[in-house]
Amino acid sequence: DPKAVSLNSTELFAHLQQYKRITVSRLLQLPAVGNIHPAILQLGLRYADGSIRGANARCLAMLNALCQVIRDYTTPEGKELSRDLLRHLGDHVNFLVVCRPLSVGMGNAIRHLKLRISTISPDMPELEAKELLEQEIGDYINVRIDSADKQLVNYAVAKVEAHGDVILTYAASHVVQRALVEAARAGKSFRVVVMDSRPELEGRSTLARLLAAGIPCTYVHLNAGSYIIREVTKVFLGAAAVLSNGTVLSRAGTAAVAMMAHAHSKPVMICCETHKFNERVQLDSITHNELGDPEALSLVPGKPEVTALEGWCDHPRLRLLNLKYDVMPAEYVTMVVTEFGMVPPTSVPVILREFRQSEQTVSGPF
Repeated sequence: DPKAVSLNSTELFAHLQQYKRITVSRLLQLPAVGNIHPAILQLGLRYADGSIRGANARCLAMLNALCQVIRDYTTPEGKELSRDLLRHLGDHVNFLVVCRPLSVGMGNAIRHLKLRISTISPDMPELEAKELLEQEIGDYINVRIDSADKQLVNYAVAKVEAHGDVILTYAASHVVQRALVEAARAGKSFRVVVMDSRPELEGRSTLARLLAAGIPCTYVHLNAGSYIIREVTKVFLGAAAVLSNGTVLSRAGTAAVAMMAHAHSKPVMICCETHKFNERVQLDSITHNELGDPEALSLVPGKPEVTALEGWCDHPRLRLLNLKYDVMPAEYVTMVVTEFGMVPPTSVPVILREFRQSEQTVSGPF
């Protein structure tokens, strides 16, 4: 059971999928692993070891792997493609969940694909149906992710002043990195403050990319935020999801950054494509979240002599909690930058309603 609670887990978060280190030997012990496509097996391991990070990267990798699953699928004798393929894909998605919980964007993409599969006519030849589904996946990637990224970056670049901006960003967001690099290529003169925190230290990848693009940077940790925020002119942050009540789900620590910016009257721009919008309402980081490796908190990179938490598992009263995400209230968000332009967080339900209506309009049979 992925939610089985260990003795060293935190009771407040016992309802979440508990972290377990995923290895090849552990995966081979799963009862249904023999029916899982090799592309999904490989993808699950890459999710588990962290070699694929970021909401967009994980969603793209999943869609490409599911495309291979559909390509190699054959309808069993006496079965209907639309029904059996939904079951077949469901088994593969469940396997990915065991490796790592799905992101909001991944859930939206799976829902979109299942809707398309359910509308396939029983009379359609199998080869034609699979080609249409592969094309549908390709269109989703092109329109909702790739093209959306390009449009979003253009809107974000427009918010960077020609001279003198000091932009704060936190951890690593592919679309924020891309926007800042494009702004520098456009000849804009600005400086970036890269804020980071343990245990992921994802800001280092942001720092490396911005320095490679020739952008002046300052690297600080989250505990220096209240000092450095005074010289910042605006804040650019990525998001794992934007929920229907305007709250933003993002890397743990993002809400603290936004709170500091709000307290000092600094505009906070959330860069998020609409495929990561979700109708769920969330008021805290407890109801829905993801647990990371607690062992990561006991290790200090570059300082092997720091061993205060060594052997923490043997202490029955000690719990280590490594939350992946936190929730940022809508009042801390100045604007959400999307592929359709900049919208206030209160407009998120409108965009969700429009997408829901468009899904219903085009969900007729192929």
